[in-house]
Amino acid sequence: MALQFGQPAPDFSLYDSDKNKVTLSELHGKNVLLMFYPQAFTGFCTQQVCTTRDNMAQYETANAAVFGISVDSVFTQSKFKELEKLNFPLLSDFNKETSRAYGCIYEDWILDMKGVSKRAAFVIDAEGIIRYAEVLESPADLPNFDKIQEVLQGLG
Repeated sequence: MALQFGQPAPDFSLYDSDKNKVTLSELHGKNVLLMFYPQAFTGFCTQQVCTTRDNMAQYETANAAVFGISVDSVFTQSKFKELEKLNFPLLSDFNKETSRAYGCIYEDWILDMKGVSKRAAFVIDAEGIIRYAEVLESPADLPNFDKIQEVLQGLG
């Protein structure tokens, strides 16, 4: 079942690119933007994270913690963050549990890969409620960054 507006966001604990554990429920009091992407170092994924990087001032104005999430390892995420000079944490969903909980996983993907995150965006308010959910079926599509900004600004 797809997550929708108004539902509580599933809690998770994942390691970031600096090997720190991040738990969603510990971020209550802040708005959160989760940006799922299929794989580091690929064209559209790089475009997605770099667009997010370039708009961090707007996310910070909206009191939003921003996280990129993929099934790549912590070590891959670390190198990707370094290479692209990202100014937000990348989380490793290596065990694929969070991508499944958020309904954004390709069970079968290209080149016989199994369990790869779909490109998706979720805005979660300071109380842990989903205020925006966008799961894209095509890995070539990017999230609606304007709509994400609009929702975050509306949360105040």
